Amino acid sequence: MNLVSSVLVIDDEESVRAGCVQTLAAEGYRVKAAENGTVGLQLAQKGSFDVIILDLRMPGMDGMEVLDKLRQHDPGVLVIVITGYATIDSAVGAMKRGAYDFLPKPFTPESLLAVVARAADRKRLAMENVCLRLELDERMGPDAIVGRSPAMVEVAELVRKVAVADSTVLICGETGSGKELVAKAIHRHSDRRDKPFVVVDCGALVETLFESELFGHVEGSFTGAVETTHGKFELAHGGTVFLDEIANVGGNIQAKLLRVIQEREVTKVGSSQRIEVDVRIVAATNKDLAEEMKEGRFREDLFYRINVVPIHLPPLRDRREDIPVLVAYFLRKFGERRKRDVTGISDEAMRSLEAYDWPGNVRELENAVERAVVMADGETIRPRDLLYYGLGQAGPKQAPPGGRLLEVEKREIADALRRFNGHKSKAAEYLGINRKTLREKIAKYRLGDA
Repeated sequence: MNLVSSVLVIDDEESVRAGCVQTLAAEGYRVKAAENGTVGLQLAQKGSFDVIILDLRMPGMDGMEVLDKLRQHDPGVLVIVITGYATIDSAVGAMKRGAYDFLPKPFTPESLLAVVARAADRKRLAMENVCLRLELDERMGPDAIVGRSPAMVEVAELVRKVAVADSTVLICGETGSGKELVAKAIHRHSDRRDKPFVVVDCGALVETLFESELFGHVEGSFTGAVETTHGKFELAHGGTVFLDEIANVGGNIQAKLLRVIQEREVTKVGSSQRIEVDVRIVAATNKDLAEEMKEGRFREDLFYRINVVPIHLPPLRDRREDIPVLVAYFLRKFGERRKRDVTGISDEAMRSLEAYDWPGNVRELENAVERAVVMADGETIRPRDLLYYGLGQAGPKQAPPGGRLLEVEKREIADALRRFNGHKSKAAEYLGINRKTLREKIAKYRLGDA
């Protein structure tokens, strides 16, 4: 299915409109038509079109004025102007005002399909670039499944099997256990690997803007909606949507998610037009969704829709044999990233890491190793390099006091926030953690607005 699937034809000649609709519909495009600029603008404002074919010479509002208004409404729309009065001046004028291409009348069905296909490629590339930026911005945690414990071997085998099945997957596990990592592995080994992987952090989005983030909105649909946007389901077309911490979604959005899963269509906020989407859904939660369902906080029908293939990630404290493997992996990763020649860890330091319960799981271990790489004076991590985590003085079989660890961590985070005047990105970089982890810890220690 082509990503550019929605086309609006604005032309005062009925024969031209009918010919365009018939030609494009036969190729799988969803097409609507308008007999003048006023009607065309009304349709564009009610719905969302990827390509608009616009006649420059029409009674009433002329094509140039319509072009300007269309571009104001949705700067990303691709407008192909057509006219029977083709001149260099009109073509250049339309292109200068934002038209994508120019098609003189009379034109053949082949030339129409060719120019729309070029627009389709242009739109696809633009959407893929947006998705790439989203993935880079939201990347977190390790980018490979690492572990030798029976539990993680079983997870890796399950990922291999489910990846090619295209089924909906629900990943359960504590915060920091690697749920996004598993979701990326599923996508990477699936037939959708060359399409976008789009993350939706259900715990970070404001409830009032959640629907807009998921499904997009049209200009003017609410205060602050200054232009038409694509939601994350549209951006993920052909690929995978990862709904992280889905238990945080409210009942209203749960109902709309259910419809998307069932019908594979979305509707932008402020629009009545349905947009087809081809996505695989992988969801994750750190809560017991079955219990949430019993308590009435999570819809039963949505639970059974997303729980087709469940994957459970055990906490790190239940698979301590994975700690040395993970530490070795993180040493290589952060040694290269931080340009530090830190290649080993002392036996005493490793025993401290293995003795600790890691309430923040793999993510917390990753942060601890990254900070130790930065703090280390030589090629080997020593117990003193783990002082930030309260691990520096832990004995071989003794975990550090939990209260002391929490106080040290709380103080370090508060100091970093003060140092950078509350700027979370800079504080997170200074602490060696990602922004999402920092938000969680700010909320945990009640250090202000997360």
